[in-house]
Amino acid sequence: MVATGQFNSPMLSLQGLSYAFSDVGSAKPIFSDLSIDVQEGEFVSVIGASGSGKSTLFKLIAGLIEPDQGEIWLGGVRADSRLGKVGYMPQKDLLLPWKTVMDNVLLPLALTKQDKREKTQEIREWLARFGLAEYEQAYPHQLSGGMRQRAAFLRTVVTGRDLLLLDEPFGALDALTKRKMHSWLLELWGDLQKTVVFITHDLEEALLLSDRIYLLSGSGGSGVRESKVSLPRPRSSAFIYKPEFIEMRKELERLIDDES
Repeated sequence: MVATGQFNSPMLSLQGLSYAFSDVGSAKPIFSDLSIDVQEGEFVSVIGASGSGKSTLFKLIAGLIEPDQGEIWLGGVRADSRLGKVGYMPQKDLLLPWKTVMDNVLLPLALTKQDKREKTQEIREWLARFGLAEYEQAYPHQLSGGMRQRAAFLRTVVTGRDLLLLDEPFGALDALTKRKMHSWLLELWGDLQKTVVFITHDLEEALLLSDRIYLLSGSGGSGVRESKVSLPRPRSSAFIYKPEFIEMRKELERLIDDES
């Protein structure tokens, strides 16, 4: 597979990362001496079997937990303190049920003590681009699953961080809604100007959205395989029927079989 383009500078660098869960009288290694780089402007997916450490990796990058060994660099600077320096969207949307869509989206500004009034018009423009203009004053229970995920994604974008971590954001959606979300994100991607690291179990989703894909082995070692996606941008959901897409999926499946 061949890369889709060239990127300017590293946004995220994991160097010799090791982490183990502490258990009674022992430690269960998740991975050790793991090294991954993500370039500025890339969309990189992380795949692997359950228990391979994908969500743990995100918690390390976000600063929710600390590695046993290794270094994490953000924007070319060693980041020993990382809380609040990346946008992090977990698997569940975590929208506050007592707040409207607008108030949920504005929440990051309240946490950083920014003036919400100055940003309201800009947020309204983004709500329109996210297909949520008519739901500004709606509450989460009044939204479909896809709308809730779009609202949660916009809230992550509003953090203003250049690096976004998306942990299976479409995993709980039905197949038809997920396909619509892919089309929506592909149309929006060029305007976001963000670097995204994306966890998924869906190989089609990883290939359709990504510039590169990392496969974690889950063996407790440094096993990570990289695949570069040769599909040109802009893309559409119709790409999944292209012969080159089908071949890349077969190659990913072969790598997964080799790891297992």
